[in-house]
Amino acid sequence: MRSFAIIGMSSFGYFLARDIANEGMQVIAVDLDEEKIEKIKPYVQKAVIADGTDRETLKKIGLDDLDGVVVCLGQIEASVLATLHLKELAKELKIRRIFAKALSEEHGKILEKIGATEIIFPEKDMAFRVARTLTHENILDHIPLAEGYSIVDMAPPSSFLWKSLGELNLRNKYGVQVIVIKEMIPKNVVLVPTANYIIKDTDVLVIMGKDKDLKKIQGL
Repeated sequence: MRSFAIIGMSSFGYFLARDIANEGMQVIAVDLDEEKIEKIKPYVQKAVIADGTDRETLKKIGLDDLDGVVVCLGQIEASVLATLHLKELAKELKIRRIFAKALSEEHGKILEKIGATEIIFPEKDMAFRVARTLTHENILDHIPLAEGYSIVDMAPPSSFLWKSLGELNLRNKYGVQVIVIKEMIPKNVVLVPTANYIIKDTDVLVIMGKDKDLKKIQGL
């Protein structure tokens, strides 16, 4: 079972800890605020009232051999201190990855330089996803994968309706792949649908591909 620690029970940290725990992962929640720890305690394996910016405290609260630690502290100085200490302790505690929430581009650059494995920009990333949803009527959700690649949830264009995936031949025509179909009526999820699957007007297509190729689909 994979295990993570979330330092800082801000709104983002709270929901992250809860959702990871709901996925069956072991979660250690850390915050100096007793009220926030009491709130998250029912959802996680371990909830600790502790100062995540203190090096000696981080050594003592059971962060050993974790798949990752996520720093979600709401102040720049605090998040920098916590990330720096975690990087220094990573080898000793066998912490595999350090994620850190950034409040700005400059903050993110600092966190990256002191050793964060991955920088998280919650507001920026969500704004991008919402913008893509608002500006493309048939796009229901958008998840960036890597530079130039994404996964989108989209309502099927009218030209797709009542045709099979084999007839549409999206991979050869557009370079994209339908990886999941969410059937709304009745509710069902079809993983890796076959070529003979017929697209309905109540379906949601989950499509993966290059951004430039996905835009071609969105324009249909």
